[in-house]
Amino acid sequence: MGRIRDNGDVTASPSLAARIAARVELRLVIGIAVAIAMWVLVIAWSDPSVNASQPWNGQPVTAQDARSYYGFDYADLYAGRTDWNAIGAYPYSPAFAQLLYPLNLLPWPAFVAVWTAILIAAVWLLTGPEYFLLGLAVGAMEIAGGNVSLLLALAIVKGFRHPWAWAFVLLTKITPGVGLLWFALRREWRSLAIALGATAAIAAASCLLMPQAWRDWVDLLRGNTGKGGTWAAIPIPLLVRAPIGVALIAWGALRNQRWTVPVGAMLALPALWYGSLSILLAVLPLTTREERARAWALVRSAVGRAPEPRS
Repeated sequence: MGRIRDNGDVTASPSLAARIAARVELRLVIGIAVAIAMWVLVIAWSDPSVNASQPWNGQPVTAQDARSYYGFDYADLYAGRTDWNAIGAYPYSPAFAQLLYPLNLLPWPAFVAVWTAILIAAVWLLTGPEYFLLGLAVGAMEIAGGNVSLLLALAIVKGFRHPWAWAFVLLTKITPGVGLLWFALRREWRSLAIALGATAAIAAASCLLMPQAWRDWVDLLRGNTGKGGTWAAIPIPLLVRAPIGVALIAWGALRNQRWTVPVGAMLALPALWYGSLSILLAVLPLTTREERARAWALVRSAVGRAPEPRS
């Protein structure tokens, strides 16, 4: 059932197995209900005329980041979209805009409905039914805003089996591509070649179709180099975070700890938005239940257990 793994105890005790299954099923039902409610609210509050740069004006607003992926002028892709901290900015490659072309044919509410459904589906694929409700809670900010962090997390996870998935990372946020160090340090040259080759092939085909847009993207990247995030980002500069992310990935590569790749890639984001912490959901499919239990035990021992209540 989904990502649930047999840990041995379940088969030894049918009654325990039934209780666990019932709890998972209940969480799943609640999770589906919450997902539907989130989907409806995101669509209802996605009015693009609301000034999303002032979130405390008393009017709820959603899909503010999704505005960056809609309304493209493919003849002049980056016109009015070059300030990457502005609502509606588009700092990604032309290839991603071309991928979004079919969705841009939809009216805005339909675009938001489809885009939000894709993000919720990404949570499901990362968590499975057992942790779906938890995933919705962790990913709530990204689902509401409509950024691509959850899709980055999914691409990183899939990239271990299908290295071409890294093309999505490299052609959107770019710097989380440091996760490819995993393949280099482990001398998995075939996987590294597939990842880089797929990216190069997609970029080349895209450039043939929109050569000026690619020149404009390079200019945009130059103009935004060194810029930090807004109030919605954790105020730690990339020059501090990126070396930590690289060191973590290197440590994990030498010890076969795949979970270090999404964490390190997240630390290497150009700006570490609070919603981008949802990339941590990628840790779930890259660890076993036993590993997560050990990690939780370490956390509890580090912070100290609460005192037992007196009888």
